[in-house]
Amino acid sequence: MAQYILFFNQEWVGEHTEEWFRSRGPLAAACVEEMKAAGVYVFAGGLEEHGPVYAVDPTGDDVLVTDGPFTETREVLGGFAVVDVADDATAKEWGARIAEACGWPHEIRRVS
Repeated sequence: MAQYILFFNQEWVGEHTEEWFRSRGPLAAACVEEMKAAGVYVFAGGLEEHGPVYAVDPTGDDVLVTDGPFTETREVLGGFAVVDVADDATAKEWGARIAEACGWPHEIRRVS
């Protein structure tokens, strides 16, 4: 078994109505429940878009921890799930299912 992270960047979500977003939540939650039932679920969660963000920079004399993202970027991790599955094909299946439930693209990477 290997663990894979299924994730999306917030910029991949696109513009949608509040009603559309509300309609996707139950679908994503159902997919997570399917992961649990299948025994592949490790962890999943969406990241707070307006919650606290801290940057850590160890490149100076001291490790500096500050408020806010380290760099200004359009790509911001929006959410992810970690699954423990037998192979790449199964990871792709779960990645496709969660992407379809959410309604936006995801990326799949093996965790080493």
